[in-house]
Amino acid sequence: MKRSVRKRQDPDLGVLAAKLFFGLQEELFRRSAEEGFDDITPRHGAVLAYLDEDGIRPSELAHLSGRHKQTIGTIVDELEKLGYLRREADPADRRAKLIMPTERGRTLMRYSDMVVAEIEARHAALLGAERYGQFKNTLRAIATAPPATPAATSSAT
Repeated sequence: MKRSVRKRQDPDLGVLAAKLFFGLQEELFRRSAEEGFDDITPRHGAVLAYLDEDGIRPSELAHLSGRHKQTIGTIVDELEKLGYLRREADPADRRAKLIMPTERGRTLMRYSDMVVAEIEARHAALLGAERYGQFKNTLRAIATAPPATPAATSSAT
């Protein structure tokens, strides 16, 4: 059986996770664009998904998103130019910077949280609240599990 046929008939975890992620991302950014946030792209999600109302340090954004600090810095620069956030001195450590949402950024945060909640409610209605809760708990356990060590993995033969 061809690999492409096999992946269609019995998609593996990577294919399923990608379909879930890209489907959510497509709906979120399409609906955001319809609401006037048509200048953001999925690339900006690495920062926007973790932005806090009270600000967050760039190093924390890098850690949470799994992206390099340089990549986060570039995305922050772009979002700052677009008017979604600004850099401020951290009152707890004046040498450090906080990434703070502007009013436009806070509006987008509220809107995107609402869209994701609607998507989750739709999935919960499809599966039932209990099954959806179990699904999220299972997905969380898999997504937060420590990576396998080289000795625990085997190479394909």
